[in-house]
Amino acid sequence: MRRSVNEKRHETAGSAKRMSKLLAAAALAIGLSGCLGYDGSVPRGYQIDDKALEQVKTGSSAEQVLVVLGTPSTTSTVGGDAWYYISQMTNRQLAYNAQAVTDQRVVAVYFRNKRVERIANYGMQDGKVFDFVSRTTPTAGSEPSFVKNAIQGLLKF
Repeated sequence: MRRSVNEKRHETAGSAKRMSKLLAAAALAIGLSGCLGYDGSVPRGYQIDDKALEQVKTGSSAEQVLVVLGTPSTTSTVGGDAWYYISQMTNRQLAYNAQAVTDQRVVAVYFRNKRVERIANYGMQDGKVFDFVSRTTPTAGSEPSFVKNAIQGLLKF
């Protein structure tokens, strides 16, 4: 039994349609595979281990704290007698949504004469959420100056 040319063309067109549908489904699957397993929780900063924090006691030396906890995120600007270990946990529901801070922790180790005086553990309830790395620099000029106040005072008379 011989097939006609039209039957062969129809069969070839049908297989081409099936192949294009298969390729479209594969492309869609590959595109969506990046969304699988997305966990929107992102830790930032120094993630301190609670067991390590328990090892730091009042009276410990600064060197011992450095060995146990590691390098601090920042230190106090005057005198350097406080070390701060800063961490945040952010979450976003979907990859293109904005991040929201869900947890914030600042462990402060205060020193006196290079010995631990006290340890403070601050969380979100202890203050407002702030941006650790702000990409903006405040500019001068928004505060009233002495000269500006003097000129405005003279113009009122």
